[in-house]
Amino acid sequence: MTVHIAKTIPLPNHLQALTNLADARIGAAIVSCSDEFFAKAERMLQSEPAKFIEGKYDDHGKWMDGWESRRKREAGYDWCIVRLGVTGNVTSFDIDTSFFTGNYPASASIEGCYAPDENLENAEWIQLLENSVLSPDNHHLFDCTPQKITHIRLNIFPDGGIARLRVYGNVVLEHVDTTQQLDLIGLKNGGRIVAFSDAHFGHPNNLLNPDRGLNMGDGWETKRRRAPGFDWCIIALGQTGQVEKIEVDTAYFKGNYPAFCSIQAAYVENATDAQLIPQSMFWSFLLEQQPLSMDNVHEYIAEILEHQKVNYIRVNMIPDGGISRIRLWGKIAE
Repeated sequence: MTVHIAKTIPLPNHLQALTNLADARIGAAIVSCSDEFFAKAERMLQSEPAKFIEGKYDDHGKWMDGWESRRKREAGYDWCIVRLGVTGNVTSFDIDTSFFTGNYPASASIEGCYAPDENLENAEWIQLLENSVLSPDNHHLFDCTPQKITHIRLNIFPDGGIARLRVYGNVVLEHVDTTQQLDLIGLKNGGRIVAFSDAHFGHPNNLLNPDRGLNMGDGWETKRRRAPGFDWCIIALGQTGQVEKIEVDTAYFKGNYPAFCSIQAAYVENATDAQLIPQSMFWSFLLEQQPLSMDNVHEYIAEILEHQKVNYIRVNMIPDGGISRIRLWGKIAE
């Protein structure tokens, strides 16, 4: 069977600093759905790009990587309610119809509500995106007025398929105890990748995922370096804080783990991502160069160099290889 992978699109600058709140990796889930005869709605929330597998069929017909309802033979439209992985100020959407060519919806709209108690019957739904025309096999980027949201309702007119749904915004941490440690760069807490030197085998986004890595593909892995230097990635903390413990996990990386790693850090205000790249070379060390070992969680406490507060780090992977996860445990700075 031939497999085709959807092309990713470069995000506009205003989206690059945001979190996809509808990411299954941080707990986004389908609450209810009008119809998912051809393809389960939960596939829309997967983080990897949609794929098309030629010749793959199941009991209901052609297998599609996304949500697909049956052809509607009566008045109305299909809909799906998604609980976001975390509460967030929602600002933008990507409604992706990759590989849906003769079966994409004619249009779509999105509503949202704030219901932290999960009581959707009494929730006030507000329109975030008016009914908007869609096209086949394409990414559709829309902006909305920022709203604090826990759930969204995607309406498709009248039926059809959506490959992926991205809901971009800023994470809102509610009822946070500032005396307790949390993972300051965790995806669920708003951490994001700013830039990186190489991601040939695995994207550094994986470093921020919850839980331990699933396999060698679930981590940041660069190609073999054939020139002097080392690989690096810059991470924006989801929450500015003071770092108390660092974990560097090389799970499943055995013949390809880095020899060493180090971490630089800074507190920087009002800088663009592009400006951070050259600046990061001169940030002071949070963790000086440390040896790594295969398939192991490396924990550092006493080795951490004091910083009053940090909102960016640069991870140096020396000289190349793979790291599964990084955790930056600390307390939110006032």
